[in-house]
Amino acid sequence: MMHWFNITLATLVALLPIANPFSTAAVFLGITSNISASKRNRQAIRACVYMFVILVSFLVAGTLIMEFFGISIPGLRIAGGLMITLIAMSMLRPADEPPVDEEEEREARKKPDVSFTPLAMPSLSGPGAIAVTIGLATEADRLQDFAAIVVGLAVVTLICLAALLASTKVVRFLGVNGMNAMTRIMGFLLLCVGIQFIINGIIGVVAEESFMERILEMYHRASVSVDA
Repeated sequence: MMHWFNITLATLVALLPIANPFSTAAVFLGITSNISASKRNRQAIRACVYMFVILVSFLVAGTLIMEFFGISIPGLRIAGGLMITLIAMSMLRPADEPPVDEEEEREARKKPDVSFTPLAMPSLSGPGAIAVTIGLATEADRLQDFAAIVVGLAVVTLICLAALLASTKVVRFLGVNGMNAMTRIMGFLLLCVGIQFIINGIIGVVAEESFMERILEMYHRASVSVDA
């Protein structure tokens, strides 16, 4: 039971910072300011449903994708960790530019429905969230582990939904300084997740038998050349 809870908690900690619902709430409020509150709420619900379906799909299909492209688990962890680390660093730096530039915001305002893009993709379930989800799938060994990850995804989705539905109150309560502070906190947590992914990937590479065989072969060749 504790193992199941730990996986769910790990999923929550890994995905919530990268989804960053507080920052997304501000973007959502900006691009939906020209529609009624009821329509805004419906789009928020659809966006979170899309988010959940997208991430669960990559959770289920992650192993097949890796096998199709010939990607090793350590390679995926290192690549995902680097991507997450870069995203985290951008969140930790002072925000010189808004999350959505003026041209993108104007385009989004013209769309009758922003629930799938840009809200679900790439704001809530972009490449970073997908990389984290596939990385979590590589850690799962049993069906119960996958079920725990799905529960974690559901909790993250519900938190994002609550933030979007209360976007007006969230933005008013936090303000600009509060939003920046929350983004930095999320960025720090995300940085820790990214570094841990990289560490796990490196450990996985070192632990492979082929890696040790290559090291021993290089050592043997070096010894032979020295003796000669």
